[in-house]
Amino acid sequence: MRNLTLLTDFYELTMMYGYFNLGKTEEIATFDLFFRPFEESNFCIAAGLEQAIDYVENLHFDEDDIEYLRSTHSFSEQFLDYLRDFRFTGNIRAVPEGTVVFPYEPLLIVTAPICQAQLVEAAILNIINHQTLIATKARRVCYAASPASVLEFGLRRAQGPDAAIYGARAAVIGGCSSTSNVLCAQMFGLPPKGTHAHSWVMSFPTELDAFKAYADTYPDNCLLLVDTYDTLGSGVPNAIKTFDYLKAKGYKPVGIRLDSGDLAYLSKEARKMLDAAGHDDCKIFASSDIDEYVLESLKQQGAKIDIFGVGTKLITSNNTPSLGGVYKLSNLSVCGADYPKMKISDNPVKMTNPGVKTVFRLFDKGTNKAIADVIALADEVIDDSRPLTITDPTERWKSKTVTNFYAKELYVEAVAQGKRVLPRKDVYELQRDCRDSLDGFWEEYKRLSKPHSYKVDLSDKLYSLKERLIQEERQTVAK
Repeated sequence: MRNLTLLTDFYELTMMYGYFNLGKTEEIATFDLFFRPFEESNFCIAAGLEQAIDYVENLHFDEDDIEYLRSTHSFSEQFLDYLRDFRFTGNIRAVPEGTVVFPYEPLLIVTAPICQAQLVEAAILNIINHQTLIATKARRVCYAASPASVLEFGLRRAQGPDAAIYGARAAVIGGCSSTSNVLCAQMFGLPPKGTHAHSWVMSFPTELDAFKAYADTYPDNCLLLVDTYDTLGSGVPNAIKTFDYLKAKGYKPVGIRLDSGDLAYLSKEARKMLDAAGHDDCKIFASSDIDEYVLESLKQQGAKIDIFGVGTKLITSNNTPSLGGVYKLSNLSVCGADYPKMKISDNPVKMTNPGVKTVFRLFDKGTNKAIADVIALADEVIDDSRPLTITDPTERWKSKTVTNFYAKELYVEAVAQGKRVLPRKDVYELQRDCRDSLDGFWEEYKRLSKPHSYKVDLSDKLYSLKERLIQEERQTVAK
C-alpha cells in the first residue's frame, strides 16, 4: 500500500504541533469511530478494516513530505525532526469486517499516543466510511435480489479509481458474487465477470453475425446482449439461433442479458421464448440502473431474472452517498490516570459515549438470534447465567428483562503496538462472515422498509459515567 501519511486534514497536523509544543505527546488517547443514525438503513455492514490496518502499519513521513510541510511555514524545525521518526505504535480494536453494527457502536477503537491517534483520524474515516457504506448498500441490493445473484458493475460511474476498487471489494463483502472491475479482481482474488457491449454487436454486419462470432470466441461462456436493436423481435430470436448453433457443436450456452426497457415484461417474454426453443437451462441476466427498490418491484411483478448486474446506484450508494461516521475522543490517559471524555450537546444525536468501551451482542440460546446489544465499559463483563434488564439508552423507563441468553463481545484485536495481529482473510471469507452475522437476526430487523427497531443499550456503569460527566459540566458552566 502506498504511503498515505499526508492523506489527512491540515488541522490534524496543527493539533499535533500544539500537542508537541505543550509536551503532551506521551498522553494516551482513545478515539471511537462510529456512525450516527441515518435514514436508509437501521444498521451497517462493517468494512474497510483491512485497508485501515495497512494504512497505520505504513504510516511515516518521507523527506518529501517533511519538505512540503516546511513549505507551509506552519511548523518548527524541531517538530519536523520529530516527524522523521514518526510511526504508529498504538493499538486498534475493531468489529471484524462483515459484522452487522448499529449506530453509536464503535466500528473501530484507536488507543495510541495522542499525536498518533489524532493524525490517523481523517484517513481512517475515509477508508471505513466508504467501504462500510458500500458494503451496506450491497447488502440491501443483494437482499432485495435474492434468490438471484448480483454482480458489481460500477467501475465507470464510481467517484474515482480508489472508490471503484475498494467499493467493489466492499460490495462483495456485502453479498455481491463478483465484479466487472479487473484490477479489483486481480488485487483481491476475485473472478472478473462480463461479456460484451452494444458496440460489439454494432461492429458486425448483422446481429446474428455478432452473436455467432462471440459464440466462436467463447463457446463455453456465451452470454449474449440482446437489446441492441429489438429485444424480442431480433435479439432473443438471434440468441436462440446462436444457442442452437452452439449446442450442435457440443457446447452449453450460458444465457442472455437485458440492458434496457421493461425488464419485468421482457424477461418474462424472453423466458417463454427460450423455454419453447429448448433452452430452459439458459440464464437471464439484467442490468440497467437497478437498485434495491427496482429489485423489489421486479420481484413483485414476477420477473424471470437469474442474475443482476448493478452499477451506478450501488457503487455510489445513490440514496445515501456518505455514511457520516465520526471519530471522537473518549478517554485520555495521563501518567497512568484515566480521564473519560465526551462531547456534550443540546442535540442528543451529537452526544458521545465516554470511556474505553466494548460492545456485547446478546443471543437467545434457543434460536441463536440476536436480542439486543449492550455498549459497556471495557472492564465490564456480562453474566449470562442470570437475567439481565436492558433499557432504552435515552428513555430509561423503557426496559425489558432477558433470560436464557448468551453474550458475545464483538471486538477483535487488529493492531497491537503498531503491528498487525489480525490474520488476513480473503474477500469471500469476509462475505461468509457477513452472511453469518446477518443470519443472527430475525427478518423483521433486515427488511428494507420500516425495519423493526433493534435495541442497543448502555450498561448501567456506562450510563452512570455519562450522567456524571454531564452533571459535572453543567456545574462548571453554572459557576
